[in-house]
Amino acid sequence: MTIRNLDRMFYPRSVAVIGASNQEGVPGHLVMHNLLQGGFEGPIMPVATREQAIAGVLAYADVGALPVVPDLAVICTSPASVPGIIRGLGERGTRAAVVVSDGLAPDTKIREGGLHAAIRAEAEPFGLRLLGPNCLGLMVPGIGLNASCAHISAEPGGVAFVSQSSTISTAVLDWAQNRNIGFSHFVSLGDTADIDFGDIIDYLGNDPMTRAILLYVESVRNGRAFLSAGRGASRNKPVLVIKSGRAPEGQRLAAIRSGAAIGSDAVYDAAIRRAGMLRVFSFGELFAAVETLARARGMRGERVAILTNGCGVAVMAIDALLLNGGRLAELDEAAATALAGVVPDGWPHANPVTIADNAPPEHYATAARALLAAQGVDALMVLHAPTAMASSTEAAREIIKVAKEVRGNVLTSWMGGERMGQARRQFAAAGIATYDTPTQAVDAFMHLVRYRRNQDMLMQAPPSKPAEFSPAVDVAERIVQDALATGQTRLNGRQAMGVLSAYGIPTTQRRYAATPEEAAAAAAALGYPVVVKILSPDIHHRAEVGGVELYVDSPEAATQAAETMLRNVSRKKPTAQVDGFVVERMVLEPDAQEILIGITDDPIFGPVITFGQGGTLSEVIADRAVALPPLNLSLARELVSRTRIWRMLRGSGDLPAANINALCLTLVQVSQMVIDLPELVALEINPLFVDADGVLAVDAWMRVAPAVRDIPRQRELAIRPYPKQLEEEFVLESGRHVLLRPIRPEDEPAHYEFLSKVTPEDIRLRFFGTVRTLPHSEMARLTQIDYDREMAFVATAPRPDGKGTETLGVVRTVADLNNDQAEYAVLVRSDLKGQRLGRKLMDKMVDYCRSRGTKRMTGLVMRDNRRMLDMVHDIGFTSHRVPDDDVMEVMLEL
Repeated sequence: MTIRNLDRMFYPRSVAVIGASNQEGVPGHLVMHNLLQGGFEGPIMPVATREQAIAGVLAYADVGALPVVPDLAVICTSPASVPGIIRGLGERGTRAAVVVSDGLAPDTKIREGGLHAAIRAEAEPFGLRLLGPNCLGLMVPGIGLNASCAHISAEPGGVAFVSQSSTISTAVLDWAQNRNIGFSHFVSLGDTADIDFGDIIDYLGNDPMTRAILLYVESVRNGRAFLSAGRGASRNKPVLVIKSGRAPEGQRLAAIRSGAAIGSDAVYDAAIRRAGMLRVFSFGELFAAVETLARARGMRGERVAILTNGCGVAVMAIDALLLNGGRLAELDEAAATALAGVVPDGWPHANPVTIADNAPPEHYATAARALLAAQGVDALMVLHAPTAMASSTEAAREIIKVAKEVRGNVLTSWMGGERMGQARRQFAAAGIATYDTPTQAVDAFMHLVRYRRNQDMLMQAPPSKPAEFSPAVDVAERIVQDALATGQTRLNGRQAMGVLSAYGIPTTQRRYAATPEEAAAAAAALGYPVVVKILSPDIHHRAEVGGVELYVDSPEAATQAAETMLRNVSRKKPTAQVDGFVVERMVLEPDAQEILIGITDDPIFGPVITFGQGGTLSEVIADRAVALPPLNLSLARELVSRTRIWRMLRGSGDLPAANINALCLTLVQVSQMVIDLPELVALEINPLFVDADGVLAVDAWMRVAPAVRDIPRQRELAIRPYPKQLEEEFVLESGRHVLLRPIRPEDEPAHYEFLSKVTPEDIRLRFFGTVRTLPHSEMARLTQIDYDREMAFVATAPRPDGKGTETLGVVRTVADLNNDQAEYAVLVRSDLKGQRLGRKLMDKMVDYCRSRGTKRMTGLVMRDNRRMLDMVHDIGFTSHRVPDDDVMEVMLEL
């Protein structure tokens, strides 16, 4: 994944159309027509072998005859000719091409070994980026670029739309034109031989013309790249996703069309949520949500107050809100007092607040002001039904005045038809979100709520080594490696429980027996009642083969149970390997909830953690939620809260609340297994008992497979954990102790303070110019990084006044796609020069890049920055002057 040369794709200075034609209805004619009609100001050069001119523009016989090198080429020729054309374009110097040619089969084998592989092979040596094949093309209305086969053009706007489907693209164009919706970019991906979602999202995330990114997704090839780009972009602007293929039948059709693995829809949902993006389910919802997010202020919380002039309207809104998981705000005494003069007699002092249907406009203002000032209110929803005795327009004006005076999110719904048009236009002009119905207003509020939750998840940076517990990783590794050495791919209950214990997860008292007679002795030693279970690596669910007996209360019963199990297994699963029996103390916990925790491997996003209601009916109840590792306690709690059993875990009636902290810690422990044990392919703990006292794993199985262990030893997770192992202590020349560590999202406030303590001259040397302050979007990009794509080490130390820590310096690198080259930048607080902190940061980054196999480090240094040049020369960098500039390029071969 890289944005290399995508500026040539999206902001070209010249365009060539290969296969241009005067024949109506063919791609070469449509593309030429759209380019000429779009208003693109650069050269448009048709290449045609049989015609002298296309649409009145002089044509050229081949790419070599073009008078200038085109930044962008649009290829409309037959599939067999495409590889040769791309080679010719690359040799000529073109670095971006749109392949609208169809007929390149989507079958996976052909894709990987046929023309798809051939066009990639021709493009890669030149760094020539490819959009398509089999795509509609692209539009950038702001520069008049319409390099597509679309039937109409997109209007200019601030929203980028990216789609895998050409038919969906044309439908959205029609839909948007009727609603006066414009686009910054309109991109049809096609079969993604090169450019995929990750590349486009990465580019648009930093594009100043784009204020929001909208995606139509059927499948993703590289889950890690998709998440990495999505996390980066959604820190700067809203990213909204329609993911089709929710039902199995839709998934199968999408797989046939794309020739790619599809993956679980629930896992896609978890990935979208974790990346801080917002998933929606229709195009109407998509564009409504982007407008809501654009007009909204930052949400403090999720509690909404409802103000309305009609009880029926209020009932509709409450139903929609609560059934969608929303929260009504509770009003305090101060709010009730402030509202006393505008509400009817008998008002129950509760939310929603209903004023008279003919209430004068000033009552709306008084009520809105009181509710927005209330401590427990995070947003206000104002719902109005027209009446002949009061002015809807004047009521809207009063709400607009209050919204400007008081900070807070205000959503409105002035119900009705044309008579409400003026009020709605007033709201739109004032930047206040307004909707036709209360239900639409509630949906919009829930978009804000879900987006806030997802943004909170985006800020989480779980560590690679958690502080809450210390697993015996070596013990777990030995169990797994011993099993693999004997050819096992599935751990039996004894081995699985040993791994759980190594990670600090409580397990039942148990003994193991080889024969029925030994099972009876084990039962007597443990004390009755006991549970007797068959021990086999080949049996997932013991109950299905008669392999478990509960409430065994005597030696004779234990012997009989074991003998019966052997007969059952020989009849129902004769090929199963039987290793003996497990005898456990019967767990009698009447208030405990049975939970299931699992690990599966998704073909797109890799390891996934499943949580839900356990027990023998867990498959039937199907109360499940999934999340991507790594998890911390906050993310674990969010996962648990998405299940129905969450309410029971919090307590209900006579049922006491469970120890949710212990349950969340168990999820973090399971997440750590995923990180530490790359051989672990699948896991199921079922049941895990959870009550007020804690958790207890009663049964578990695991599946393992040989893995290639890397250094540091971590499997390829879709989201890389915070690399705590890279933390290091350092002592400055002054004796002050400093912690060098990877940067974290919560470092943003300290980073602003850090830059305030750097002199203007040092700022000039670092940023090559004057920088007064960095906007939040830029600071978020600097502090909320993807550790897989870039690295930044900060030096932090306790403040002299003892109130928290402060940032003293930072070094960062960003590597290219192939990890051939990483560009560095370093900055130290101006009052700390001479403490060797800059040198230590550089040495740490050099060591890190070497450990990742990066081939070289590069950087740009101003010629008058002698201190920096002397330091990097001492490290071993070479330097040369950049022609026609006061900048030196420095390089270190690693």
